[in-house]
Amino acid sequence: MNAEPDISLHDDGDGVAESVATHLLKRLQEAQQERGEATVVLTGGTVGIAALRATASHAQRDSVDWKKVNVWWGDERFLPADHADRNHVQARAALLDHVGLDPDRVHPMGSTDTFDDLSTAVTAYADELARDAARTGTTELPIFDVLLLGVGPDAHVASLFPEMDAIRSTGAYVIGVHDSPKPPPERVSLTLETITSAEDVVLAVAGEDKAGAVGLALAGASPIQVPAAGARGRQRTLWMIDRQAAARVPAPLLP
Repeated sequence: MNAEPDISLHDDGDGVAESVATHLLKRLQEAQQERGEATVVLTGGTVGIAALRATASHAQRDSVDWKKVNVWWGDERFLPADHADRNHVQARAALLDHVGLDPDRVHPMGSTDTFDDLSTAVTAYADELARDAARTGTTELPIFDVLLLGVGPDAHVASLFPEMDAIRSTGAYVIGVHDSPKPPPERVSLTLETITSAEDVVLAVAGEDKAGAVGLALAGASPIQVPAAGARGRQRTLWMIDRQAAARVPAPLLP
């Protein structure tokens, strides 16, 4: 059974981003001390990218050996590789281009430049995950030390939207989304099954428009209707939220 949520409450989105950066660096450092390398799954969105910028400027940034960090993504827009809306492009500008990563350890999801169709990009990413799992001696997925997620106003995480086929998927680690309610319609996403394989899942959320989604998720709603409710880590589930996003969280749950 995966970990029940812990809540970390902050005054604003900047506080959330700084707290995510601190937690990320700590977890990567701990993982490297334990087994010599570490793995993070990144997200996009305003708070997610702000957290990466905060990581790049953090006083403890160089406590991590970035050449031994493996980088994956929770989801991606199926667009040209250099498109400004791709999470990979935004993550590079915010953090990845500034820390000396080993390019062989960075695993962006497929783009329209490299794959003719979405299903081929999905298969390729699943295969890449399997190869890395074999490299590290795990079973079907690599060890994800920390997996970062944002939460949409509709409570979607990655590209898993309420009531749609992707959130209902079982038996797959990566899925194609053909009809995303947010443009562009085609996306590659990890499934909830993959997300819940991570050791730590960190949900970073700020803003009044997210309050309903956060309140429902933390009140124990069904993941089919509220995908964020199902995003839980094996060892820890950490919600880092600002006071606006926490406005509808039941008071007994707040720190």
